Amino acid sequence: MKEIVTTPDPRLRAKSAKIHEITDETRVIIQDMVDSSLAWEKEHPYELSAAMAAPQLGINQRIIIVRDDLDDKTNNSFTALINPEVIRTEGKLVKDYEGCLSVPEIYGLVSRPYKVKVKAMLEDGREVRLKAEGFLARTLMHEIDHLNGILFIDHIRDNSTAFYRMNDKGDLEPVQDYLTEIKNNPNLFPEEE
Repeated sequence: MKEIVTTPDPRLRAKSAKIHEITDETRVIIQDMVDSSLAWEKEHPYELSAAMAAPQLGINQRIIIVRDDLDDKTNNSFTALINPEVIRTEGKLVKDYEGCLSVPEIYGLVSRPYKVKVKAMLEDGREVRLKAEGFLARTLMHEIDHLNGILFIDHIRDNSTAFYRMNDKGDLEPVQDYLTEIKNNPNLFPEEE
């Protein structure tokens, strides 16, 4: 199991390299991602490790894994998507909670389109196009953001009422000081281009 990279580690802000050939090394990275996701989840009884991007293990390659059943924590199987790319988003913007293994203990209300179309390669090299909506669409967009050096907090950096922490009962409570904390840490946000 590899250690999960957390903010403000600069590797989370780097754009990931495209994979041109799926090798045994690629498969090892995918297995490390699955193992690390499940190990994290065991330490967080109220949370689900829905997905992970390779940069979260300090590997700047365009790989994400997504849990096969986002409603069943006992189902430990994941699908790897290589070089995933958002083709199109549709539907109204929906605001919902997001958390991230790389932004410990913090959740935020993020607006994202309800539907997304993604193209990617599977681990066996087949190209696929996926249509997703709701939580799966949100999860895919969140992970693809990671491959471009974007964190969920970037989508809400100007809204001080949008940050939460989970208490020891598994409930989310507002965090008023988090925006001040992150604005005072220049390593958390990249410079505007």
